[in-house]
Amino acid sequence: MTALTLSTAAAPGLRADAIVIGVAKGAKGPVVAPGADAVDNAYDGKLAGVLETLGASGAEGELTKLPAPAGFKAPLVVAVGLGAVPEKDAGYDAEALRKAAGVAARALAGSKKAAFALPLEGPDAVGAIGEGVLLGAYAFDTYKDSGKDAKAKNGKAPLAEAALLGGKPRDAVHKAAVARAVAVSEELNRSRDLINMPPNDLTPQVFAAVAQDAAKEHGLKVQVLDDKALTKGGYGGILGVGGGSAATPRLVKLTYTHPNAEKHLAFVGKGITYDSGGISLKPAGHNETMKCDMSGAAAVFAAVVAAARLGLEVNVTGWLALAENMPSGSAVRPGDVLRMYSGKTVEVLNTDAEGRLVLADALWAASLEKPDAIVDVATLTGAMMLALGSRTFGVMANDDAFRSAVYEAAEEVGEPAWPMPLPEHLRKGMDSTVADIANMGERMGGGLVAGLFLKEFVGEGITWAHLDIAGPAFNEGGAFGYTPKGGTGSAVRTLVRLAELTAAGDLG
Repeated sequence: MTALTLSTAAAPGLRADAIVIGVAKGAKGPVVAPGADAVDNAYDGKLAGVLETLGASGAEGELTKLPAPAGFKAPLVVAVGLGAVPEKDAGYDAEALRKAAGVAARALAGSKKAAFALPLEGPDAVGAIGEGVLLGAYAFDTYKDSGKDAKAKNGKAPLAEAALLGGKPRDAVHKAAVARAVAVSEELNRSRDLINMPPNDLTPQVFAAVAQDAAKEHGLKVQVLDDKALTKGGYGGILGVGGGSAATPRLVKLTYTHPNAEKHLAFVGKGITYDSGGISLKPAGHNETMKCDMSGAAAVFAAVVAAARLGLEVNVTGWLALAENMPSGSAVRPGDVLRMYSGKTVEVLNTDAEGRLVLADALWAASLEKPDAIVDVATLTGAMMLALGSRTFGVMANDDAFRSAVYEAAEEVGEPAWPMPLPEHLRKGMDSTVADIANMGERMGGGLVAGLFLKEFVGEGITWAHLDIAGPAFNEGGAFGYTPKGGTGSAVRTLVRLAELTAAGDLG
């Protein structure tokens, strides 16, 4: 992974492969952002004009390369767009810095060292730029021949080192910002690795083993329930979904505790390591990316480990509901009735609505511990993608204030989200003549119906939120900002921020 350093060195004398500067979009053309003063001075204050001549406008995501001026030890200047010039005295938005750093880091694959001379106005900017670099430099090449040499698909290794110019190496606050960026980004990138792994290698058993190894490394408690333990415990939802596969299901409980903690958060993740749809088989063209259906569990796993690495004063329990949804003679059938861990019965009308079944068991297990709040994360419904597109996740909750708090936390860390309702009139559509509830309801508002189903399995009096990350969890298009093609690690940073806010007593 790319090494992050803080540097007080002047840009001209720094030995590096490139100097990264910011350029913003002004009313009359590109504007050189703070941090690039030395570069601008070397161009006699005419750098903005040079960039405009080269076609740069300062738009977000734009990247322009030009030779470094005489006297610089670095041979290259990389100007990256920051978007619109901020309002007077407002400073540059953290997300704009994060995206710009990500674009530059990806473009500098193959470089040994780059100096980032972006606007560094405090620890928030340090953290944002650091995260952008580490997330933008990510590449998944395990299954490529070049991976033997730690190279990315274009034959170039990720950027080896990024020096943040203007950072203070001896300043405790700046050092803490870098340490946080490293911990969160490393775990988020680990979640991306898991999402990108092919399903023949990432089975529920393998995922559970990965969690066990991480628990040992970071001092977490871990409990793994295999199919025998799940049967003994009566986890009918997880067993029903996983019953059609030779790769048997697992329920993993990861526990991080802090001696000074006063609050307890539970995170629950959907971990369908491959989703064929089961007997209700998905149509052609909808199976190829279904390895990503465990993105919720990957996010929960990463967030719990990150909380431990950051030493947050909050207890965090992560529940990973892991199963493979396959059709076979032992698979659950449309019309079957499952008795869930909570004791409720569910009529299965569609075996491709399986995520809510494994989550239901995990939600009830989490509820029995009476946490202060539960947040579940899942690639749950195509309906949410129709509603919010491919880059925004939906937030539902049984408490309006908590829903707002989760939404605000997501926005704060740069993860696009949108609050969604849970209309009670949609609950009637899940009434069953043979069971307590059916796993399907009205087609319109399907994402909200799924949320209402999950709500049935949250313990009474427990604050709960549901994040449907079906859209942003897996990027099938080209890379953008600090987001790569493939697994994205969506919701990891939101969960970590919720844990931080809870530790600080700022989340109710």
